[in-house]
Amino acid sequence: MSNQRPGKFKPAAMSSGIKDLNTRNFFRTAREVLEEYGHEDAAFYFAQVEEVLNEGKTLPSSKSEIARVLGV
Repeated sequence: MSNQRPGKFKPAAMSSGIKDLNTRNFFRTAREVLEEYGHEDAAFYFAQVEEVLNEGKTLPSSKSEIARVLGV
């Protein structure tokens, strides 16, 4: 037996990165699908969000910041 107490479990830091990657991939694929079906206007907004994520920024939460990201 050891006198050392058990360490605290912390989830891997990568799990957050994987979620971010999945989110970015969702917006990229959604943009591609919308373009395939001729919905260019909607695809533009998905591309705007994709660009923010590609720059490593977090998605905004305020209405004015969201409007800025969407370019409206």
